[in-house]
Amino acid sequence: MCDRERNQSLIEIHVEYSCELFTSWRGRERERDRDRDVAMDQSVAIQETLEREENCLICEVMSHSITESRLLGLVESSKEHAIFIYTHRRMAITADDVSLEDIVPVSLDFAVVEISSPEELAVVGADTRVRVSYQEEELELRLPFGSHSRLFLSEVNRAWSDVCKSPTHMPKFGWINKYHKANKGPGVVKQALAPLGTTFAKLNQHRKTEKSDKKGSLEKEIGSNSGVQKSRVCPGPESPAISSREYRDDLVHSSSHTPSNKAQILTMPQFNLRDNLIRCELLKNEDLYTYLENFSFFLGTYNVNGQTPKESLSPWLSCTQDPPDMYCVGFQELDLSKEAFFFNDTPKELEWTKAVSKALHPDAKYALVKLVRLVGIMLIFYVKKEHAEFISDVEAETVGTGIMGRMGNKGAVAIRFHFHNSSICVVNSHLAAHIEEYERRNQDYKDICSRLQFRQLEPTQTPLTIMKHDVVLWVGDLNYRISDLDVGNVKELIGRKDFETLHSYDQLKRQIDEEAVFVGFVEGEIDFQPTYKYDTGSDKWDTSEKCRVPAWCDRILWRGKNIKQQLYQSHMALKTSDHKPVSSLLEIGIKRVNSEAYKKTFEEIVRNIDKMENECIPSVTLSKQEFHFKDVKFMQHHAETLSLLNDGQVPCQFEFIQKPNESTYCKPWLTANPPKGFIAQGGSVDIDLEVFVNRSTAPELNSGKEQIEDILVLHLERGKDYFIPVAGNYLPSCYGSSIHSLCQLREPIQDMPQETLRDLAERPGDENAVNVEKPLDIPKELWMMVDHLFRNAIKQEDIFQQPGLRSEFAEIRDCLDTGMPDSLPGSNHSVAEALLLFLDALPQPVVPYSFYQQCLESCYNASQCEKVISMLPRCHQNVFNYLSAFLRELLKNSANNRLDVNILATIFASLLLKSPQKQDLAEKRKTQEFFQHFLSQGSS
Repeated sequence: MCDRERNQSLIEIHVEYSCELFTSWRGRERERDRDRDVAMDQSVAIQETLEREENCLICEVMSHSITESRLLGLVESSKEHAIFIYTHRRMAITADDVSLEDIVPVSLDFAVVEISSPEELAVVGADTRVRVSYQEEELELRLPFGSHSRLFLSEVNRAWSDVCKSPTHMPKFGWINKYHKANKGPGVVKQALAPLGTTFAKLNQHRKTEKSDKKGSLEKEIGSNSGVQKSRVCPGPESPAISSREYRDDLVHSSSHTPSNKAQILTMPQFNLRDNLIRCELLKNEDLYTYLENFSFFLGTYNVNGQTPKESLSPWLSCTQDPPDMYCVGFQELDLSKEAFFFNDTPKELEWTKAVSKALHPDAKYALVKLVRLVGIMLIFYVKKEHAEFISDVEAETVGTGIMGRMGNKGAVAIRFHFHNSSICVVNSHLAAHIEEYERRNQDYKDICSRLQFRQLEPTQTPLTIMKHDVVLWVGDLNYRISDLDVGNVKELIGRKDFETLHSYDQLKRQIDEEAVFVGFVEGEIDFQPTYKYDTGSDKWDTSEKCRVPAWCDRILWRGKNIKQQLYQSHMALKTSDHKPVSSLLEIGIKRVNSEAYKKTFEEIVRNIDKMENECIPSVTLSKQEFHFKDVKFMQHHAETLSLLNDGQVPCQFEFIQKPNESTYCKPWLTANPPKGFIAQGGSVDIDLEVFVNRSTAPELNSGKEQIEDILVLHLERGKDYFIPVAGNYLPSCYGSSIHSLCQLREPIQDMPQETLRDLAERPGDENAVNVEKPLDIPKELWMMVDHLFRNAIKQEDIFQQPGLRSEFAEIRDCLDTGMPDSLPGSNHSVAEALLLFLDALPQPVVPYSFYQQCLESCYNASQCEKVISMLPRCHQNVFNYLSAFLRELLKNSANNRLDVNILATIFASLLLKSPQKQDLAEKRKTQEFFQHFLSQGSS
């Protein structure tokens, strides 16, 4: 049977193609979509309780006791805002998990004021305290310290400011009348604008109780090895209904305004050019007022293989003679269930956190500073009680590097903080598996370094990347293997304890030596046997059918000055997992401030600045006056450097500013990094002008409606403006082109005149828009990818779940866009990901937006689902049936490829049935239910 006949049998629709349509195709490299990974937002649960015209802008957890908390949602309707207060059980995922308790209208009778005292700011675990008043009532809110709380408060203040700006326009709040007591439970406002009842009374009573017990509050907040389990981080059995996620409060605040956190003070909005100059000079002269003091950091990593803690972790976490000053403990594969993967929720987080807190060194008291988790990757940061007041600016971020660069089954979590005068970043990562995938691991590392960014206190400042810290500590299951040796030779070298020879075959060592990854990082000498793979519950090497080659998958590295490693070891006593935990004890020189020397330096800098300030106009020299980006492609990163030299007599502050009637300083495909900054006299700065076309910007560029053309306006504070033209040529791509347009094209898209592509885009439903013999039934590019996967990947393990390589995607994209060569390059995983990205980039999804609501309404009825699909435009209907039939063929081989209906429905429903607006969790489940009808073997 020829390829065409076999494929027609597969898809059960008659798609006729000529062999000349598939002549040849070729390629280059792409940059992965830089959308940030977004953790599951509890505002989804609140949104489900609201009407469609009402929108929960943002929500936050409010805690007012050890065992109780509330969800606060800032809800908007018709430009009016109100704070909805909910009781909730566990992690709030759906409307069933929350119950409305009170409503606070944001009106002229409303006010919100932060009331945290300076003493509280220095207390370990102190929350951000704010007082909300409405009419004659007051309510104290305690919000967990962190950037999300700041964002919540800024949104509330913005809503309040809008009301205050228009005092003559009184909000009516008629829309909250329907939330009455009979429907929603106790404490709800009985009528619009009524004084608050139950919640205010309850929470204010609790506040009085708290004040009466203030003497012991510091000890409660700090906790100890035993006390931590009674704190908000690890609730005891007396509060079983409270989810562990609700206790992720930061237990360390920024310290008060002292020299030790001068950088934080000087980045605050009220400080201007003069203060930026003082900051610059202080940092330049830091050696004059700082000295080094050594502190011990315990770093640990453990891949627990989805197990629960069955044994004490003390042999691992309490293995040092003296208690360390800090603990940074990383876990991987905390939970391997599909629920954890799809919903990012797991009870094992609390179980392992408790196990860690019990196993910390018994000779010191520790406080939990921060916990962060992405699916099964978790990082916990503890600090000795006496050091807690010197920790500030604690932030946590996550990034997924799984399929399409977003899924969290692989990726990293990180915590950054200031300790005294040093900035530290701790990363825990889980990189791609399988011995042959070292290039994929290299790519994961680079993605993590480029995409994981921390917001700064001042929102206008450029986010901090991992490498912009004095010290970087990296732990995790890096998954690099031992290659070029068979299992017998590896075990023989292990038996002889010849780890030096064995290490020469280690992939990570080789990649570091080639400067492919971890440039500038150091790893201590390895004198312990490989930590993977063992039979669970024993010290025996893998006896399964695959008989994995032993490897040092679990590693600890560091980057920075004044760091010495005291210990680097594995812990064979622990047998819970098929990995062994690894630990490292580092002695790190931390910069501390000499107050007298700091004061003297500060005063000298101020005196010099007073002399220097004059009427001189700032001036800079630009390295280039204009920029041209040649052959810009879909999802391929292009960058050129603009260097600014301060040739004036004074320091200067620069910023790219908006042009008249434009909301941003540049087009969405362009970025200047950094967009603003400070240049000392005689200094220079490099600005990366980056061009990146993604799914949102590609359609207009493909059709020719938009061009790679823009003008950047570089503004100098108290100086002149510079106008910098940016231009380039974009190569049209099938990525970001509509299904209808592609069905009209028999030639590769880059062979088509721009006028033809524009005509197709302007007349999307007109069959006569382009004069062709007969439209194709489905896009030839889609056929090419599916046909390749059908012939080569029908039994491929983890297909559509493991990412491909970016370089191979670029080759596939160019192959589809240019028609050379005649078969797709790259691995099966790269082709699979290219197919998903193709569907993701469609301007109008396979099921057009106009049919979305019908799909939701018919999701539980198979015949109704088929009826909706039968009403789609012909080319969209063909694509839907074609893909459904292909996925059914994949399911026939599930024993080999490990796919099931749930996995495919989760992946493809989100691509084929997109919402024209923000999609909530209930809608996501309905789209999956809809698509599952077409994955059963009997579907036609």
